Amino acid sequence: MAVLPILCYPDPRLHTVAKPVPQVDGTVQALVANMFETMYAANGIGLAATQVNVHQRVITIDVSEERDQPLVLINPEIVWSSPDTQVNDEGCLSVPGIYDGVARASSVRVTALNLDGQPHTLEASGLLAVCIQHEMDHLLGKVFVEYLSPLKRNRIKTKMAKAQREATR
Repeated sequence: MAVLPILCYPDPRLHTVAKPVPQVDGTVQALVANMFETMYAANGIGLAATQVNVHQRVITIDVSEERDQPLVLINPEIVWSSPDTQVNDEGCLSVPGIYDGVARASSVRVTALNLDGQPHTLEASGLLAVCIQHEMDHLLGKVFVEYLSPLKRNRIKTKMAKAQREATR
């Protein structure tokens, strides 16, 4: 397994729409293993393949305290969202150090393939529902800061660009 580089906002590749995985094979399974390694190394709870510059519909999640409940969603689709929403502070491995409130559906139902390529359905609420919606946005080329006001978004973009310039010095 390998820790992959994570794209940082405002990298334009984060806005690439991911393509469906045609077949769950060894290449996809290796990607998933590397994504978990990357997510855990970065102390994250979710990672979309888009964030590691692989534009396929693959998500890894683990919202457990013990980091022992890995969840893989391949070609996920939200088939139902609750009408009620809640605002939670969200952060993102692609926007390090930035947290802000985003309104999301309180509960979702998702269909996806697992690591063996078998279809399954998952009902989620709370932090897991938030994480699924956040990572699914990445697959659509959307970063959570796009839910914020233009003023906040521009401040974040400026801050992130400055941090990247300083890191490459």
